[in-house]
Amino acid sequence: MKGISVRNLGWLVTACVVLAGPPGMAADEGGNDATKPASTEGRVLGSEPPANCPFAPSQSITSLVFTGRHAEYTQADTWYPSWASDGNLYSPWTDGSVNGLKSNSAGNKATTGQAKIVGDDPLDLKVEEQAVYVSDPAPYASRYPCGSLVYNGVWYYGTYSLGGGQVVKKDGITYNWPWIGPFVGFRWSTDFGKTWTQTPRTPENPLFGEQGLHGEPVKIGSPHFVDFGKNMEHSPDGKAYLVAHGASDGAQRRFGYDSWITGDEIYLLRVTPGIENMNDPAKYEFFDGQGWTKEFGKIKPIAAWRDTMGCVTMTYDAPLKKFLMCVTDGVTTGGTMNTYVLESDRITGPWKMVTYLRKFGEQGYFANFPSKFISADGRTLWLCYAANFFPHPSNPPGSRYGMCLQEVRLSVGETDR
Repeated sequence: MKGISVRNLGWLVTACVVLAGPPGMAADEGGNDATKPASTEGRVLGSEPPANCPFAPSQSITSLVFTGRHAEYTQADTWYPSWASDGNLYSPWTDGSVNGLKSNSAGNKATTGQAKIVGDDPLDLKVEEQAVYVSDPAPYASRYPCGSLVYNGVWYYGTYSLGGGQVVKKDGITYNWPWIGPFVGFRWSTDFGKTWTQTPRTPENPLFGEQGLHGEPVKIGSPHFVDFGKNMEHSPDGKAYLVAHGASDGAQRRFGYDSWITGDEIYLLRVTPGIENMNDPAKYEFFDGQGWTKEFGKIKPIAAWRDTMGCVTMTYDAPLKKFLMCVTDGVTTGGTMNTYVLESDRITGPWKMVTYLRKFGEQGYFANFPSKFISADGRTLWLCYAANFFPHPSNPPGSRYGMCLQEVRLSVGETDR
């Protein structure tokens, strides 16, 4: 969301993570920071899920370890890299600047950004070919990026709507976009973002027919593609799968219960990727709790935790044969946020808790594991996220407004060795 200047105030340790010793920092003129670890040994800290957590602790992946190596790029958020067949990553971004180019997803001339990310070393990436695209958010107040996929040379770029006000004060709490609107649809490019064809869908006529203009519950507001590796190489059936957070019950709810970063449930849908399919609701299937249905009204969540879910991404860790789900509970949408990682052998669950990171960032969000940076044994990954659009301590170090990358290691239980 909208970024502002923040202070780096150090690592306040309260979460189930691991850190190496104090790192040394080098920065370039483009705002890209790369940190080398002072030590390769990490410290495991305890996970702190709330007492009402519905997910049992994982026995397969017993901890997530932060090594202390991290890098930060650009001054914008909303990074969801897709690994294309040409070996590069392509990602949306917005609400900030990339190499001097600005994007702002609020207002009647809302823009969404795009960029190519070049390199194989997360500590030495180049973000280039940045551009912005204008889309009308009406009747909503903004239009933001979400699911992004580059497959067989076609880039599908999804957007969704938000309402309720960019900064809202209510009962002494500051909220940021407290109402999520519908997922609009996908624009597409056949030349890696040089030119685009706009989706035929609009916020008034969105892909799945939902509306959230007045705070109604939305199930598929901000979907993200399951990351199946380079050019979707690990998709089990050639289909593109998407996960989305949302809510099904809007009666007597707290303010901001279903927003860009808060919700109750996680939903799963799939489609055979193709220009003729992506904006046609009849081409989608929805998980209904038992199997797949073509009827949107029968969709059921694959995970639920009332008032404690939010923005979701999923990556398939092919060496471990595990699905990793990152969820950020944005609490009040404008304060500190909690991020947790779930794992499962199956894309539909059941899900087990790997780690629950209280106040990660301390305002970290849009967390995902880019499959390009998964090690050969599947145990070393890089967590991509943004942080601190409002001033908060940098927790862990390197958490700032931009594209943040933190190296992590998974401790794998005896059953998977």
